[in-house]
Amino acid sequence: MKEETAWYSDRVEAWIHLSRWGHFGRPVLVFPTAGGDANEIERHGLIEALWPLIDGGRIKVFSLDSIAGRSWLQGDDPRHSMWLQNRFDEMIYREVVPAVRTDCQDDDIALFTAGASIGAFNAVASVCRHPDAFEAAIGMSGTYDLSSWLGGHWSEDFYFSSPLHFLPALADESGDLARLRSRFFVLATGQGRWEDQGETWKMARILGQKAIPNRVDVWSTDYDHDWPTWRAMLPLYLDDLAD
Repeated sequence: MKEETAWYSDRVEAWIHLSRWGHFGRPVLVFPTAGGDANEIERHGLIEALWPLIDGGRIKVFSLDSIAGRSWLQGDDPRHSMWLQNRFDEMIYREVVPAVRTDCQDDDIALFTAGASIGAFNAVASVCRHPDAFEAAIGMSGTYDLSSWLGGHWSEDFYFSSPLHFLPALADESGDLARLRSRFFVLATGQGRWEDQGETWKMARILGQKAIPNRVDVWSTDYDHDWPTWRAMLPLYLDDLAD
């Protein structure tokens, strides 16, 4: 039930690897952590944790390489990382979404997104920027504020990539804001080691100020910023959201 495909994207000047698990159900695009690839979620047991939903035909899971996240992680020039983050979003919308819809044989189907750490940033940003293509986001242990990585630099690429920064200026008469108010965001965080609840609450406040539906779930101190936490979280939330 697994398929892999790849193509070269001029937008990000890199090869895109897209993996898919399952044949039927709502498509879920799971973004990897900063250094991850398309198969990271399988290696860390997340696909196994989701298997009852996949095998039951309720979801199809897609994942790809963390191209922009790797740039931030490896300390590239922040100006390049900002450019790449914005191009990565465009590639998701212009290339990955059509590929997923073709796989689903449905040109209009809305995707769910999910991710942990910087993957949560990408999951939330994708819905915020493209509510015409995405219906809901599940952010786990999110790293939502990347401004500390800018090294004193700033650009429109970063501004339009970061929901914490562009959402406050989104006008009430904006069609995107009206559509966002029909979308839903789950923001989950543990209280264990390496977790930073402040990032999650900061993202929730910005969404709430714009009357965008969201829910914060704070898990106990037993849940660290690590894969066992995300294996517990994601099946629960997708079971609630999937048709």
